[in-house]
Amino acid sequence: MFVNLTFNSKKIFQKIVPFVLVCLFSLTSLVIASGKIDVKGIRYWSSPDYTRIVVDLSDPIEFSKNRLSNPDRLFFDLGNTTMAKDIETKLPIGDGILKAVRAGQFKPDTVRVVLDLENISDFSTFMLDSPARLVIDVYGTKREMKKPEAVLAKRRIIIDPGHGGHDPGAVGYKGLYEKDVVLDIALKLKKLLLSDPLNEVFLTRETDVFMPLEERTVIANKKNADLFLSIHANASPKRKTRGIETYLLNWTNDVEAMRVAARENAISLKKMKEMQKQMDILEIIKSDLVRENKRDESIKLAHYIQKTMVSTLNNDNNNKDILDLGVKQALFYVLFGARMPSVLVEVSFISNPEEEKLLSQESYRIQIAKAIAEGLNKYITLIPSIPAVQKVAESRSAKRHSR
Repeated sequence: MFVNLTFNSKKIFQKIVPFVLVCLFSLTSLVIASGKIDVKGIRYWSSPDYTRIVVDLSDPIEFSKNRLSNPDRLFFDLGNTTMAKDIETKLPIGDGILKAVRAGQFKPDTVRVVLDLENISDFSTFMLDSPARLVIDVYGTKREMKKPEAVLAKRRIIIDPGHGGHDPGAVGYKGLYEKDVVLDIALKLKKLLLSDPLNEVFLTRETDVFMPLEERTVIANKKNADLFLSIHANASPKRKTRGIETYLLNWTNDVEAMRVAARENAISLKKMKEMQKQMDILEIIKSDLVRENKRDESIKLAHYIQKTMVSTLNNDNNNKDILDLGVKQALFYVLFGARMPSVLVEVSFISNPEEEKLLSQESYRIQIAKAIAEGLNKYITLIPSIPAVQKVAESRSAKRHSR
């Protein structure tokens, strides 16, 4: 009986094992297939000399890129990806830089995104997280347009109130929202700047709406802005932390600066540190800062705003000493790809009970707006690097000499 049972067991085992292996193989294949990343959609914004393409993804990916001729095109192969259902696979653009953007399942595990080129001078790519998206910036040949001198004299300033809509930003101990504070300051700043007829001022948002970080830079580039200023309220796990600091875009090894950038980028500090190690990101930042002397001008702009804010707010008798945390640098998504001098200012710590109380006051917000406006005006007046300002200065000098 024992021998028969053993024999039968072996026969059953021999029949079951192949079946089990087939099931395991099928299950493994299913797991691998389901582990693929979805290409969820493609968006774009275009202007005569700049186009930004954003490929929305379910998770970050690794990708390769190359350029082919006859016809001239760029392609990006996205690893371990599949096309989601019901997305547009071809977007006609025709803006003088790109003819169209196409996407398709190039291989079972690879989606290829193709940019049909018309006339480009350069391009850059980088990955953003939370949500994941691949950003492709394509630059055309900058077109100089002849305008009357009155139009040339305008300096175009873009103000970016951080967060908005379902993204409240940092929240104070008493429930004050960063998104509300910075929008109010931005609206006040716009009004102050428009008192000078030479200023043209635009906000990335004027109401409580959500706007992805990559769209904010696009607005500045499409408007061909001279300056870009992003306004935020700071936060720290340490409630006693206070002060004002101003940032420009660059790599940093300062952990606190990385922590601030991680919070504003809506990613973890770990992700922030990982991003800093990516050579592609560092090369993009390097080329971005070199372009049109943007880094040097951003440093000057940051120092004028920081110094003026601290001195103005400290001179008010109703305020306690405002701590000067200085000018710093970090990799802020909202500054990626900006083609003009650009800075991000953290106006106070909303996580500090005393500074939250100040930020909740109309008078303090007005003081902040006035201080930023004064810093911008000092930069524009004393560092006349904006072409429009240079032309005005030259015109005024010529008139004086002709008298």
